[in-house]
Amino acid sequence: MPLTPLDIHNKEFSRRLRGYDEDEVNEFLDLVIKDYEALIRENKEMQNQMLTLQERLNHFSNIEDTLSKTIIVAQEAADEVRSNAKKEAQLIVKEAEKNADRIVNESLNKSRKVSLEVDELKKQASIYRARFRTLVEAQLELLAEESWDTLRSDRPEAVVHE
Repeated sequence: MPLTPLDIHNKEFSRRLRGYDEDEVNEFLDLVIKDYEALIRENKEMQNQMLTLQERLNHFSNIEDTLSKTIIVAQEAADEVRSNAKKEAQLIVKEAEKNADRIVNESLNKSRKVSLEVDELKKQASIYRARFRTLVEAQLELLAEESWDTLRSDRPEAVVHE
């Protein structure tokens, strides 16, 4: 058990012949008590200061741990966001490629249809032209026939406008 200032103060020394001067010993013990009390107070203050510093150190260690965990969580979140964005971008590109393929295929189909329709119209125009030519030629032949001349002269009531 450690020695206390009270133990020093209450310490009684036995007396002997030719011993130490009692007043001198008491004065020295008083000095020892004062110094010892001062050391005890200083030790208590240092222990209190050490506890305060330990508490602050623990507080800052907790903050450091929290920040480390926060950084890790933020990094993981950023990685997840990056991964999700990459996946979404890939989906968008695939969808765009599908749409582009669909649009190209639809355009090709429409182009083929239009080409077929144009070919059909050309055929119909050619047929119409041939029929019209045949009709016009038949009409010209009809006009060129001599029977027209006989029709005109045979009918007195017909008026010829020339």
